[in-house]
Amino acid sequence: MTLPPEQIAEIRRLFFAEHWRVGTIAETLGVHHEAVQRAIEQERFVRAGPQLRSSQLDPYKAFITTTLEQFPRLRATRLFEMVRARGYPGSVVQLRRYVRTVRPQARAEAYLRLETLPGEQAQVDWGHFGAFQIGRAPRQLSCFVLVLSWSRAMYARFALDQTLESFLRGHVEAFGALGGIPREILYDNLKSVVLERVGEHIRFHPRILELAGHYHFAPKPCAIARGNEKGRVERKVSFLRHSFFAARPFSSVADLNTQLIRWIAEIAHARPVPGRPEQTVAEALAAEQPRLLPLPEHPFACDLVRPVASGKTPYVRFDANDYSIPHALLRRPLTLIASESHVRIVDGPTEVACHPRSYDRGQRIENPAHIATLAQEKHRARELRGRDRLRSACPQAEAFLDALARRDAPLGIETLRLLRLLDQVGAAALDRALAEALTRQAISAASVAHLLEQQRRARRQPPPLDVVLPADPRVRDLRVTPHALSAYDELLTSAPPHEQEPSDDDTD
Repeated sequence: MTLPPEQIAEIRRLFFAEHWRVGTIAETLGVHHEAVQRAIEQERFVRAGPQLRSSQLDPYKAFITTTLEQFPRLRATRLFEMVRARGYPGSVVQLRRYVRTVRPQARAEAYLRLETLPGEQAQVDWGHFGAFQIGRAPRQLSCFVLVLSWSRAMYARFALDQTLESFLRGHVEAFGALGGIPREILYDNLKSVVLERVGEHIRFHPRILELAGHYHFAPKPCAIARGNEKGRVERKVSFLRHSFFAARPFSSVADLNTQLIRWIAEIAHARPVPGRPEQTVAEALAAEQPRLLPLPEHPFACDLVRPVASGKTPYVRFDANDYSIPHALLRRPLTLIASESHVRIVDGPTEVACHPRSYDRGQRIENPAHIATLAQEKHRARELRGRDRLRSACPQAEAFLDALARRDAPLGIETLRLLRLLDQVGAAALDRALAEALTRQAISAASVAHLLEQQRRARRQPPPLDVVLPADPRVRDLRVTPHALSAYDELLTSAPPHEQEPSDDDTD
């Protein structure tokens, strides 16, 4: 029989304080006398607690506790390596269990609510939104976000990089979309803003200082490891990720930005301002805009500008793609100016090329006029090389070409026909025909071809066959110098001894 705690307490009071006998207590309370005895002498029936067994970790517990006091966030795996180097033979599981019981608990930090005046502050950050495939190039999709701290009005735009130029462009477009400029902008310590920082001593990026000077705002980096100071833009990035971007189809970055502008106007700015439920973000923005600094007359120039030069081909390389330039500017120092949509190449103050920007990789972006001019120049050069070939092969070609020029004949066409005859009949036969044509004053490639045909028929030779080549200019433009065939005839008439037929004496 198990007595309730209050009855046990009453039995012990009557026995030890009032000095009643056991039988009297049993009779008065209506319980068995043995139950009274157990209540009075219950210390004899209390079981001893479980005896803690010694552990392999016991010699190292003081070291673990001391180390955790100095480094509260040290991982159990690192502690395991440290005690194992000191002779601990056990497993990491046992150490993890002990670390959970002795690790100092960090006290939750309390934060003050930051209040700002209208037009006083904005917060800026990048958001990462995974990879976006363009052709063969995987690009990282990022989102620039600027939030006005008082009204919570936001501007956001997606980009395929986080370069300084995209960062500056985000500011310029945000100021235009929001209708003004805040007096200070709060940043994280990213390299586009802070080049170097030692405590409160900050060396800003020169381009950010140029932007701030143009728009008259003060850049303010957060304290190190204090992302909570720009929690408003952090929450907007998270809001964008889950409310706008999740499961949203889009065909291009431009399409995504078009949808984003509509979503900001219809969803984000239609929500109530946190802490002021009676006012929407759009209403708060309208109230804040008169407090913003006015926009300057001209926007800040945020295009990428860099020196470039071509190699052996009339192209300049930018962002893993090749852009054509006029061939006359080969290997000359030029300047490349890249915006989000176009790539321009200038020579001093003169623009020499303008192309749509490609975000693919390994592409060749060409202006047809550049290629046509180069092809025309190459064709003219081939004509000149053809005349040189005629002059070197046939001594009579110089006089014949001069005669053609005096008759105002098309030298290019005539030269091509003469070169075809050179390939068919050889240099000696063509030179004889050119001399005879000059003697007869029959100055044309057709006359030379007629003379060669007469000579062929007189000698009863078979007609020459034209070699049909493919249209590929790499094959058609090849020039092969013919060699005398007498060397091959000698190989046939005087075979090496080991290739001659064996005699009877050589057989077994």
